Amino acid sequence: MAVKPLRRSATLVLAASLTFGVLAETVPAEAAAPTKATVTVKAAAKKPTRAQRNKAIAKRMVAKRGWSTRQYNCLVKLWNRESHWNHKAGSPSGAYGIPQALPGSKMRSAGKDWRTNPQTQIKWGLRYIKGRYGTPCRALGHSNARGWY
Repeated sequence: MAVKPLRRSATLVLAASLTFGVLAETVPAEAAAPTKATVTVKAAAKKPTRAQRNKAIAKRMVAKRGWSTRQYNCLVKLWNRESHWNHKAGSPSGAYGIPQALPGSKMRSAGKDWRTNPQTQIKWGLRYIKGRYGTPCRALGHSNARGWY
């Protein structure tokens, strides 16, 4: 009877089994290989969240303005607090969207799709921050001190 050479992973399992006094079965190569279904499930699990997609939009827009990564990080902290980057977030006071514009309809100046388009909301929010505070870090500082921006 011919003995098949063990694959490296099977060798490690066998060595571990012998060390702990447990008998192990070797796994055939066909069973160890990932199936197409496994690969598909893993790819689907890596789909970015709404917040991640919205942050990516903001990161590009912040860079386009010439603001640093530090400014982007301040913006992330600020808007995490305001809306958790949810472009459909609303508050009882009437604030709406990622930047929590009050009233939300102010964002109409950035585009007709202000209710549903995160890019339009981010565009408006960055303009607002630039006009009122100069930078996201200054807006965050104001928010930290006063509880609003």
